[in-house]
Amino acid sequence: MRPPVRDLRGRNVLVTGAASGIGRAVAEQAAAQGAVLHLTDIQPERLAEVAEAIRAEGGLVGTAEAADVSDHEQVRRLAALVTERAGAMDVVLNVAGIAIWGTVRSLEHDHWQRLVDVNLMGPIHVIEEFVPPMIDAGRGGQLVNVSSAAGIIAMPWHAAYSASKFGLRGVSEVLRYDLRKHRIGVSLVCPGGVDTGLVETIRIAGIDQQSRAFVRARRQFQRRAVSPERAAEAIWKGVRRNRYWVYTSPDIRLVHWLQRYFPPGYAVAMRIFNYGANRVLPTVEQARRPA
Repeated sequence: MRPPVRDLRGRNVLVTGAASGIGRAVAEQAAAQGAVLHLTDIQPERLAEVAEAIRAEGGLVGTAEAADVSDHEQVRRLAALVTERAGAMDVVLNVAGIAIWGTVRSLEHDHWQRLVDVNLMGPIHVIEEFVPPMIDAGRGGQLVNVSSAAGIIAMPWHAAYSASKFGLRGVSEVLRYDLRKHRIGVSLVCPGGVDTGLVETIRIAGIDQQSRAFVRARRQFQRRAVSPERAAEAIWKGVRRNRYWVYTSPDIRLVHWLQRYFPPGYAVAMRIFNYGANRVLPTVEQARRPA
């Protein structure tokens, strides 16, 4: 299928999670290309700051309304408001998400539930409310779902997080073909390390995140991670080309290639990755033991 959205000028673009990180970066880059932005986030103050900054640079923000994507009723009201004001969207970007990692022993039931509510049901709520008007409008468009490297490969301590991100991958895989007849492309974004504010606030169950070992590991991650702006550039490149798989860094592309075309190599790489990651865990747990 020819790319439905090659030029963002005058196009309606919805971005969830727009107050920070990748969401803010994709919004700012879309504004620079002439899109009409419709922004939402769970943080109203930060969202208002982003909208104001974009407008100050000459960008067009049609809507900036706070909403919790895990709440279907809030998303329904947001969709009604946006559609009444601006009509159907041309690009919908499901960026909002949370991260909680941990071993099976340390994760609590609420962690699993919250991840599914936000990372999987959140995008589903957005799809339910915003994609049907796109179909009815008949001018095509692009649905962009931000999954994760953890939606592809076996990241250590990511079982609960991966449950939500693999689920979003499954939704995207089906809609990739279901929406084709409506000229709505689907892009599945699988970021590796991205140095967003989430890096500082991420929750890892059962880990002392103030320990020297953990702080050192986090700094190493940040040195290897790409910026939100670079990740956003990869996303918009994928949209313009109607790419399904969108990677924000070459390491995830390589590991995904190994997984598909050389499974033994992938298995070895994951064992090494898991061993290296778990070398940190006993050190941190030891630091938490009473003397």
